[in-house]
Amino acid sequence: MERIRHALEQAEQDRSKLEKKTTPAVAAGSAEPDREEVVVRDPSAANVRFSRTKVVDVDPAVLEQHRVVSALPDHEMTDAYRVLRTRVLQSMNTNRWNSLAVTSPATGSGKTLTSINLAISLAREVNRTVMLADFDLRCPSVHTYFGYAPEFGLSDYLYHDVPIESILFSPSVDRLVILPGRESIHNSSETLRSPKMEQLVAELKGRYPDRLVLFDLPPILALDDAIAFRPYIDAMLMVAENGATKREDLRSSLQLLHDTPLLGTVLNKSQTASRHGSYQRS
Repeated sequence: MERIRHALEQAEQDRSKLEKKTTPAVAAGSAEPDREEVVVRDPSAANVRFSRTKVVDVDPAVLEQHRVVSALPDHEMTDAYRVLRTRVLQSMNTNRWNSLAVTSPATGSGKTLTSINLAISLAREVNRTVMLADFDLRCPSVHTYFGYAPEFGLSDYLYHDVPIESILFSPSVDRLVILPGRESIHNSSETLRSPKMEQLVAELKGRYPDRLVLFDLPPILALDDAIAFRPYIDAMLMVAENGATKREDLRSSLQLLHDTPLLGTVLNKSQTASRHGSYQRS
């Protein structure tokens, strides 16, 4: 808890610094992040292709095996994520937000799978592009749900100056780009507050006015990463596992995020309201 308390204090300092800035900080001697993709639209803006982003063809069987149901239009569970998408978009549009972090109180709640399915559902909006960034730095796993082993990941950008455009991939879903992890980053909370990461986040959020950026973050009570990252996002979405997430853990997590806009709580693996889970707005 001492580490979490320190993270809260640091997050408040970081938030104050960001409020005073008009442009993102650039570390001395660091280069501006590479422009990661070129978006080419047709006149109707209904189709978007990425001319410099790697496109990965994903077998539908792999998607179904890993429960990436939003990419399977005829799947019986797709409607649950459409409902979640609609409610998230209502809040994001009302507040003119474009960045959302997804977290959970503890491991095993399904936050990463929720992030993926929500990102795909959002990308199916005609005039929206979506980026899903794997910021679970110690345990990056988003790419595994697509059966993809990236040559480079976020750690390669941070420590080896690999261009972002060489890291991103699109998993056969129009208007969706994923920034994957690859290696575990052990000093994760410090990395999330580093000048280079701050500059990258500002670039991801500010490059395209119609883009929504989702960040998959570690569980609140497992690490202090999500708390450290609070100043850099507009809102958070909490994922709880039905029958497994302890009430006191959920309460503690919500208290730690008391000054962060919370869109709501996704009750994952619920068997009561529906087969897919339910959503409660905060």
